[in-house]
Amino acid sequence: MKYVVLLSDGMAGRPLEELGGRTTLEAARTPVMDALAERAEIGMASMVPEGMAPGSDTANLSVMGYDPNVYYTGRSPLEALSIGVDMAAEDVSFRCNVVTLTEEEGAYEDQRILDHSSGEISTEDASVLIEAVKEKLFREGYEFYAGTSYRHLLIWKQGEVMELTPPHDILAKRIGGYLPENSVLREMMEKSYEILKNHPINIRRKEQGLNPANSLWFWGAGTRPALTSFREKTGKKGVMISAVDLLKGIAVGAGMDNIFVEGANGGLYTNYEGKADAAVKALLEDGYDFAYIHVEAPDEMGHLGVMKDKITAIENVDSRVLKRIMDAFSASDEDFRIMVLPDHPTPVCMRTHTGEAVPYLIYDSRTKLDGIHIYNEKEAAKSGHVWKDGYRLIDHLFEE
Repeated sequence: MKYVVLLSDGMAGRPLEELGGRTTLEAARTPVMDALAERAEIGMASMVPEGMAPGSDTANLSVMGYDPNVYYTGRSPLEALSIGVDMAAEDVSFRCNVVTLTEEEGAYEDQRILDHSSGEISTEDASVLIEAVKEKLFREGYEFYAGTSYRHLLIWKQGEVMELTPPHDILAKRIGGYLPENSVLREMMEKSYEILKNHPINIRRKEQGLNPANSLWFWGAGTRPALTSFREKTGKKGVMISAVDLLKGIAVGAGMDNIFVEGANGGLYTNYEGKADAAVKALLEDGYDFAYIHVEAPDEMGHLGVMKDKITAIENVDSRVLKRIMDAFSASDEDFRIMVLPDHPTPVCMRTHTGEAVPYLIYDSRTKLDGIHIYNEKEAAKSGHVWKDGYRLIDHLFEE
């Protein structure tokens, strides 16, 4: 038996007046998901424990079977594992976004965040900007590391964990009320704005009509994580396929392998087919039992608040990832189970994560259930299958 989790990040949402009271998932054309729903178990699962922030960190830990109440030590430390940073026990890491501020007249604190991803800036451009910051913001005990696209890392040796606001939660708001109270972190953010806003890369981006990456933004602080081996916990040899350092870091912490897919970038125009093909090869040729395919695009489009693009992202997951997987397995002799779900909702009307339960679909190639004919939030909620402790759902996937 082979197992697949297809994680469509932020795919769930809320009813929209523009869609006649439907969610973006309901509005999307998803014939493959709907066909599976006729022979699958459908239900709702709470991936974000009560009292915890609805982030992709806590939620994906749950999807992978790790109770966030036990294993979660912060988002950034998981990304540090992916980048290959060897954190000491007393170190604190911070996610370091390169964001787009408004560049209005006035003080730094009077600026507003236009874009948490700087137009999904390329890793190449962002790495140059991080190097400029490293050169001009050097401080003993603080070290910057380049990551992927807009997602980077700051390590504070013998630092302090503190609550900081994710930039995607305060889009279009004045930043003054959300800056760190810590004077060093605040000063570094303010100086980064002076360094970056007139950097040649950002001058070029503005000339091209692109959002400049003109400030650092720190958040997601935490200490070194310690995850139980996924193989020891489940008996399954697993592989992660994602463009996002957070997911790659969870895989590293869990002792899973990461597969690099050329052209996979976490955006709307990612290499969907490449992700599907990598999973199929890992499972059918390379001896893996379990593949976790993470697609970031629906979440990014939710943060941007672009309804049409979020619908397109969901349709791409269906037609360019799920269909390709189903076709490959149908042509093989392998039995398989596949679970399709988001980690959390990212409603376009909110432009940030919310903590509601999410719809899941579990299909087993050996069974023919008389299931629900459409996969979406409304139909899944009618099913009666509810997992309040979402981290237990993966054990259900693996049940013989």
